[in-house]
Amino acid sequence: MTILLGMGSRHFASLLPPVIAIHAGDILWASMVYQGFRFVGYTKSLLWAVGLSVLFSFAIEFSQLYQADWVVALRHTVLGALILGQGFLKLDLLRYVMGIALAYFLDKAWLYRKGKS
Repeated sequence: MTILLGMGSRHFASLLPPVIAIHAGDILWASMVYQGFRFVGYTKSLLWAVGLSVLFSFAIEFSQLYQADWVVALRHTVLGALILGQGFLKLDLLRYVMGIALAYFLDKAWLYRKGKS
């Protein structure tokens, strides 16, 4: 669902309020990273998933400062652009933290409703 929302935020950007169109993709991408770590480490704590999500997301963003020919070529593919991004932006770091926080609080609320927290 998160992937579809993220792709929809890019595809239908002209139909969305500018603030959502600009920020939603990165926020949802980071939420998906959190969900991936929760899936892989479902027995681990929520903070474990938060920490690894922040580390992973920041590592991907800082890797965009590396501009070797082979990685630039990889970033020009659809999958490479979706995973690795295109260029370093400090604002993306904030978007990632927001997306991970959003996913964490939704996860926490879900667990609370299920009586597991």
